[in-house]
Amino acid sequence: MRQLIQKYASVIKFIFTFLGTYLLLALVYNLYLQNFQSTVHYPDYLTHLVAIQSEAVVSTLGYETQLKSGYPEATMHLIVNGKFAARIIEGCNAASIIILFVAFMLAFAGRPKTTFLYTLAGVVIIYATNILRIALMAIGIVEYPWHAHFLHSIAFPLVIYGAVFMLWVLWISIYSKQISYESSH
Repeated sequence: MRQLIQKYASVIKFIFTFLGTYLLLALVYNLYLQNFQSTVHYPDYLTHLVAIQSEAVVSTLGYETQLKSGYPEATMHLIVNGKFAARIIEGCNAASIIILFVAFMLAFAGRPKTTFLYTLAGVVIIYATNILRIALMAIGIVEYPWHAHFLHSIAFPLVIYGAVFMLWVLWISIYSKQISYESSH
């Protein structure tokens, strides 16, 4: 048994670091959701901010926009050219995807500075991709309502998860070069 543990120590370390980080960050995020809901930034600050920024992107692209609280539902409604385009809920703020990304990065950490900078850049990229995803999906739903299900359920989840996957692949490439370099010196 001991030999198996020694043989797969790096895999075991990865799994426990990933799961531990993921569970800890998910717990902190759930505490945030339970304790920091606001009537000013409804339904919660992060979701509200994502809704405002998504609306700003749609508006910048030349569409007439309006953002309304979906109270009593915990949602923001994005109206584009007078038509309901999107319900922005807590799940749309990319927090859970960012938590997943950070957990992977810490479980697969390289040099501390490189890991930190790449993780920070990755979080910014995921967040910005999410804003663009929501904005473009809202426009797509208004312009092509018959494709709403495809856009919401397939195309745009593929965009955000594809971005995370590409960031992971790039990191593994960078990480493996760091390991090769360090082992040769």
